[in-house]
Amino acid sequence: MLAKRIIACLDIKNGRTVKGVNFENIRDAGDPVELGAFYAAAGIDELVFLDITATNEKRKTLADLAKKIAGVINIPFTVGGGVASTEDVRVLLQNGADKIAVNSAAFKNPELVAALAKEFGSQCIVVAIDTKQEADGVWYVYLNGGTVATKTTCLAWAQEAAKLGAGEILLTSMNHDGTKAGFALDITRAVSKAVSIPVIASGGGGTMAHFEDVFTTGAADAALAASIFHFKEIEVFALKSFLFDKGLLIRL
Repeated sequence: MLAKRIIACLDIKNGRTVKGVNFENIRDAGDPVELGAFYAAAGIDELVFLDITATNEKRKTLADLAKKIAGVINIPFTVGGGVASTEDVRVLLQNGADKIAVNSAAFKNPELVAALAKEFGSQCIVVAIDTKQEADGVWYVYLNGGTVATKTTCLAWAQEAAKLGAGEILLTSMNHDGTKAGFALDITRAVSKAVSIPVIASGGGGTMAHFEDVFTTGAADAALAASIFHFKEIEVFALKSFLFDKGLLIRL
């Protein structure tokens, strides 16, 4: 049985770490390289850096940032945002990234997932899914940083992505993002049970109990949070100790 992972997410805009609520009301949270080094020293298991406006602004994700981060941390990190080709992935991996997150481009061109998995190995390909529960109760996929709705269900796309060769699913609930009211346990559990690859839960973590819930009820393999770590509302080691004491397999 693999240890449950705690992941800090750094959303990047104009070279700075930012955080919002429900993908809106963005505010500054600090320098991404400095934060990355801080989290690595604090005992976080992994980091995720997402250029949140790369797709909408038609920019390529930050290879220079990846190189700087690789120089100051010794834990795995994922980079995403604007990734749309094997060359994009190659550049990021060459600059030190361990895994690459693909979101909108993968959905628009599913064969990209298969091509990336074949070229670089499934272990470094993360398919990121932004999902929103609509009035009909169904969770749908959203693209371009949560700005474009689709009629495809989150569950269907997660299953297809896994079949195509994705190594992990990064599942973000737009309804819960930044609210600190708890993770989306129902859709996280549904996706976790429907695919054979690890699922990272994202959106809503606000208390230590929320992490316990998403690992148990939500059946997540990893839990990702941002603002509670950025603004030092929860200390990483304290969170890990809490989960360990609850009987979860955690790297202390």
